[in-house]
Amino acid sequence: MRKNFGANPLTYPQPVFIIATYGEDGTPDAMNAAWGGISEANEIAICISEGHKTTANILARGAFTVSMATADTVIASDYVGIVSANNVPDKFARAGFHATKSEFVDAPLIDELPMAVECKLKSYTQDTCILLGEIVNVSADERVLNEAGKVDPMKLRPITFDPMNNAYHVLGEKVGNAFRDGLKLK
Repeated sequence: MRKNFGANPLTYPQPVFIIATYGEDGTPDAMNAAWGGISEANEIAICISEGHKTTANILARGAFTVSMATADTVIASDYVGIVSANNVPDKFARAGFHATKSEFVDAPLIDELPMAVECKLKSYTQDTCILLGEIVNVSADERVLNEAGKVDPMKLRPITFDPMNNAYHVLGEKVGNAFRDGLKLK
């Protein structure tokens, strides 16, 4: 038997994205956003409201980065979702984050978060709060790569948001092989 929860934003997993921008004065800013994902091969979609300092920064600069929050950074990643840069202008530094300017877009990479999607603003729709970014580059620190030079999720340890229980969980074990295991049913 199933239990109905009504029309709610409950999907699993929900990635925990940390969106980073530069303010008008060049100060780095970051916010936690859990409602987003890949919407096209070279596009990411994120739902963020107009009142965020991060949204204003993106609209002014036309660029942002999206990092995957990790188990090692859960406290800092949660903090940048709790506190607004509209009220705490130095929240990036207070989180213990350090910035390196992206080579590809006018936005910071967060040194403590080892993987980032670097984006140019495609559009922002005020009514729906949908931000679309063109993916210009994806970068990952070598410390989270495997022997083949690909991102190893067990080294990255990205976290997901559990919206029903207000919790974060680290991604777990490998249980199958994409685009291969289903062939057994052919």
